[in-house]
Amino acid sequence: MSERIRTVSCGIFCRSPRTRLKYALLLSVFVVASCGLAYELIAAALSSYVLGDSITQFSTVIGTYLFAMGVGSWLSKFIDRGLAIRFIQIELLVGVVGGFSSMLLFLAFAHLHDAFRILLYSLVFLTGALVGLEIPLIMRILKKQLNLKDLVANVLTFDYLGALAVSLAFPLILAPQLGLMRSSLMFGIANVGVALWAIKVFAAGSLDTEHSEQFAQSAHHARAASFLRLQGGLAMVALVIGFVFADKLTQHAENSIYADQVVYTKTTPYQRIVVTRWRDDLRLFLNGNLQFSSRDEYRYHEALVHPALSALPFAKRVLILGGGDGLAAREVLKYPHVEAVTLVDLDPAMTTLFKTQPLLSQLNERALSNPKLTVHNADAAVWLEQNSDAFDLILIDLPDPSNYSLGKLYSVSFYRLIEKHLSARGLMVVQSTSPYFARKSYWCVVGTLEAAGFATAPYHAYVPSFGEWGYIIASRDPGFQAPDMLAVPTRFLNPATLKTMFEFSADMARVPMEPNRLNNQILVRTFEEEWRRVVK
Repeated sequence: MSERIRTVSCGIFCRSPRTRLKYALLLSVFVVASCGLAYELIAAALSSYVLGDSITQFSTVIGTYLFAMGVGSWLSKFIDRGLAIRFIQIELLVGVVGGFSSMLLFLAFAHLHDAFRILLYSLVFLTGALVGLEIPLIMRILKKQLNLKDLVANVLTFDYLGALAVSLAFPLILAPQLGLMRSSLMFGIANVGVALWAIKVFAAGSLDTEHSEQFAQSAHHARAASFLRLQGGLAMVALVIGFVFADKLTQHAENSIYADQVVYTKTTPYQRIVVTRWRDDLRLFLNGNLQFSSRDEYRYHEALVHPALSALPFAKRVLILGGGDGLAAREVLKYPHVEAVTLVDLDPAMTTLFKTQPLLSQLNERALSNPKLTVHNADAAVWLEQNSDAFDLILIDLPDPSNYSLGKLYSVSFYRLIEKHLSARGLMVVQSTSPYFARKSYWCVVGTLEAAGFATAPYHAYVPSFGEWGYIIASRDPGFQAPDMLAVPTRFLNPATLKTMFEFSADMARVPMEPNRLNNQILVRTFEEEWRRVVK
């Protein structure tokens, strides 16, 4: 038995130096591919966090990166000598440029907002071109170790395996656990580690006669060897220091981006959560977009809940889609006749934060700990498909349709799915962006609900942090009438304001708009165009 183990072990570890080095170099292909894709994903995710519209950002970043890789591959043919040295130098450059890319982008957005896009696509192009140079060089270095068929098969296999590993690890582990800045620095460290390893391997002169001997001859020259190692050592030290202090750097960047003190940040698989504070004003930002200010959020949430729920004295079961901050639930739970509230929010980090953080749970009056309330962390559409319960009131308190993944939750098919969960006399309320700043978008949501078969009662309220904000009550039967009285105490609403909320001035009056359907997503494009003008 021991002889057999010794034989197997020798089969693995007693290979010739050429064979061991060949597999080690193929392993470096895995690392190179992993790091390259990681930089691409990090740049796309970061740009979607700060610029919005994740599909556009991912599409343009990935397209630029792949084009740059093609440019790099084409440029590799002009490298004729010293392939091993060039591979090491390029690997060091990839590690430094890619590793520090997210840090540079965070700081650029904070201090050089107008130049952010230029820097973003410049870094993506440079990183892609450098990565594109690497693979052809490795294939040329390995050409004496493998025949063409095995060379192409092995290199591409390790390349694609590296891409698979990162594509799975990035959303599940890296982004939520390390954050974008630390993730890019970690991959930079990996790239520099490969370069330092390559200095040792090629200096031994045992892998490839032509290229290793060239390197070995240079490496025997003290200046050449020392300079390469010095470059690698300095790059490694800089990346490690950046990794250690990444949290402080991120905090500095975000303190520059946000006007108030940042008191909480978290990157989740779904979004970047930031909470700021100035005196008694707490503000929540998701992917850089303001969700509420504690000074006036009561106006938004009272307008969302009470016009419909005060008209439903029989309501016992309420469903809230979104609203992970618990503020809409706080208003719903004021009604004693409501027996059960179901809240469906995609991100468990949101509901956990607003349930456990004292200042935030105080703001929602501990609604998320109320025994009447049940939280489900799930995609709203998937949860509705898998559940058959009916509700007397359904509140849709989702983020604005700023990207296509959110736009599907404002579509005809989604509203038809919701209709299956409404009780016979049930009502649905949709927060629907601003009828003043995004007039076309607001009336597009109205038209989408009507295309799904609902009668609509559009209304609006003034929220200082946002301006005029729009809502829509949808029902099976037309003729919704605002209640004359409110059944619970409120800070903002009263019978007089209830009546005026359903009246629109000329500059917010209805405009004809095509319904938002999954196959066109016209709402997302319209929303982006309108809010871009507002920001400018």
